[in-house]
This record gives sequence, structure tokens and C-alpha cells, in this order.
Amino acid sequence: MKFEMAGSVLTLIFDNIGTMTLASVLLLIGFWVKKQVYVLEKFCIPAPVVGGFIFVFINFLFHLSGTVAFKFDSTFMGAFMLAFFTSVGLGTSLKILLTGGKLLVVYWLVNVGVTILQTGIGIGLSPIAGMHPVYGIVSGPVALVGGHGGAAAYGQTLEAMGFPGASLVGLSAATFGLVAASLIGGPLGRRLVVAYDLKPSADEAFAIDTSGYDEKTAPKVDMNYANTMKNITALLVSMTLGSIIVGIIGKQIGMSIPTYVGAMFFAVLVRNLNEKFHFYEFSMEFNDKLGDVCLGIYLSMALVTLKLWELAGLALPLLIVLVVQTVVLLALTYFLIFRILGKNYDAAVMCSGLIGHDIGSTPTAVANMTTIMDKYGPSRKALIIVPIVGAFLIDVFYQPFVVYCINLYGK
Repeated sequence: MKFEMAGSVLTLIFDNIGTMTLASVLLLIGFWVKKQVYVLEKFCIPAPVVGGFIFVFINFLFHLSGTVAFKFDSTFMGAFMLAFFTSVGLGTSLKILLTGGKLLVVYWLVNVGVTILQTGIGIGLSPIAGMHPVYGIVSGPVALVGGHGGAAAYGQTLEAMGFPGASLVGLSAATFGLVAASLIGGPLGRRLVVAYDLKPSADEAFAIDTSGYDEKTAPKVDMNYANTMKNITALLVSMTLGSIIVGIIGKQIGMSIPTYVGAMFFAVLVRNLNEKFHFYEFSMEFNDKLGDVCLGIYLSMALVTLKLWELAGLALPLLIVLVVQTVVLLALTYFLIFRILGKNYDAAVMCSGLIGHDIGSTPTAVANMTTIMDKYGPSRKALIIVPIVGAFLIDVFYQPFVVYCINLYGK
């Protein structure tokens, strides 16, 4: 950590270690504050969001005063995100996944519909708001489904095509989406659970042997030094080889595929091969806890690096488009999608996740679902299906569809 003085402004420069440390401290503060403030616990606001927003507002006040500024090195943020998705893969047993095949397809089709709707809203409101339709696409599915990565990637391409400021528009929209998804996903899920008095249930789809998958039924593994190292090494190997393989595949098909997608699916392969050949003693409990830690630190780091004044500086037309996108998806999820997904506890948890990754990010989706499950009980269907659709399967439709729309309206 370094200090620099430029005129009357003191700049605190955090290196990668300092940024990670601050995020970890804020995460712990978030857990403590959430326990003290009833409304946060009641409405299932994720702890990383609580701690992160405390700093976001402090940073905003310093910015307004013009006395203190912060610079962060978020190098490790990608590693924590990658580790989290890999833990999701290692926690996925194909025999469980296959039992929910129909629901997986339904959830994917719902998200395809959401992507089309977001594109239509962005394009439809653009002339009313005085924007080119391409900016409507950028502030729609590109930023809300694709997140900051999609906004940055497509923004650079569009700027080269003659649309100045496309990156800023996309990144601002993605930031808005992350904030909105973090704040409303958990409360929406809680509202559905309470309004319909929903309870977790072990239905016929899960009436199979889930030992080694479900924490409650999994055999306890002695997590001594050797077993701990084997579980960690399996995660690291999956992260590394999965990233390499997906990079090679992406080059071959001419499509940019996020590295965490490769890591997650390679981890699924490792997990299921291990079930058959028993290379090492896999601990579901350790894997889940490690994944939760990585998710918490990742989200905390993402919020620490947010600049609230960039949201405050959004152009009014863009803000109108984003608010409409959020309100429409919220209403659609509550009144229609919940019923399409089955109108049960799994559906309520999945709806909180859908809000997370369709206007924020997949880690936000999982954080939203985790807060619901911590309070009301587990939903393995949601925890399996939502990350797979949000992290990869939606890209099967989203990527070519967005490229087509940009080419259609960007001429």
C-alpha cells in the first residue's frame, strides 16, 4: 500500500494483496452488520453486498469532498471468480444433473426469452431516449447478460465501428445491473417463499442416492493435510487445464469463451471421473466452504472497485432504459417466470438467481440464491441449473444473437 499527495488530494494505492485484504475485511464487516440489522437479514441481502456498499458510499463521500482517492489492483479478482466456478463444477454430479434435465431446458429457454426481450426494450426505447439503437443493445443484453466482460469486449468493437463511448455506456450499464441485481434478487426470492409459504422438498427427481453430493448425506472425509491438499490440487488443476482447453476451443471456432466456463466443465469431468475411479477422497463440505469463501471475496472486491459517481453521472436516457429493463424483468419474473418454473420452492430460488445473472452476474445470482437457502433451506436443483445456464448455456444463444443485432442496426 502506498500514499501519494497530489495537491490537496491524498491517494491511497492498494496493490493486489492490499485490495484482497480490504475486500476480506469488508466481507467480515458485512456478515457482522447483517446480523445486527434486522432488515438486511429479513430481505436476504448478501453479506458481500453489505460490506462492499459501506465502502462504496465512504469512497463516494471522499470523492465529493475532493480530499481522498483510492486506486486498486484487482488482479486476484479473476482468480477468485475462477476458483468459485470451479468449485461449482466439482460439486456437480451428472447423475443428479440428469434428473433435472427438463427443468434445465425450461430455465434455459426462459433466459433465451429474457435476452430477446432485453434486446427489444433496448432497441425500442433508443429512439425515444434519443440514442442510436446500438447503444440500446449495449445497455441491454450486452451489459446485463454479458456483464462487465461483455460490455468491455463489445464496447471496444463498437468504438472501432464508429460508436464513440460504447465502452463507457456498457460498463456503466453493467455496474448499474450489478448493483440492482444484488439489491433486489434476494428480496424477490424471499417474497415468493413467504407469499406462497414454500418449503424445500425432496421430490421424486431427487429420490436417488446422493451420497457424496449432498452435504447432509455425504460420508465425512478426514480433512488431514494430505486430503486437504488433494482437494485443493484438484481445484487448481481444473482451473488451469479447463482455462487452457477452452482457450484452444475458442480459437478453433472463432468465439471468445470465458475461461471460467472451461474450468467449471473440466471440474465436472474431474468430479465424475473421481466418482468412478476414486483418485482422491472428495469432500463436499470442504468444496462448498471453499467456494463460498471465493465467491464472497470476489463479490466484495467487485464492489470495492465500483465508483458510485459513475452511476450518478449516467445520462438520463441511459438511466431510463436501465430502469425500464429492471422493472420489466422484475415484474415478469414475479408474475410469470415463477409459474413457468413450477411455482414451488426451487422456482423461487431460481427466480432470485435469474435476477442475479440476467441483470448482474452469475456470482451475484449464486449469492442471491445462497442467502435464500441459508434462511429457508437447500435447493440443489437451483444451485446446479442456474450457474450452468448463467455461466455458459445462455451464451450459446446470446453471443450469436447479439452479434446479429449489432450487425443489423450498426450499419
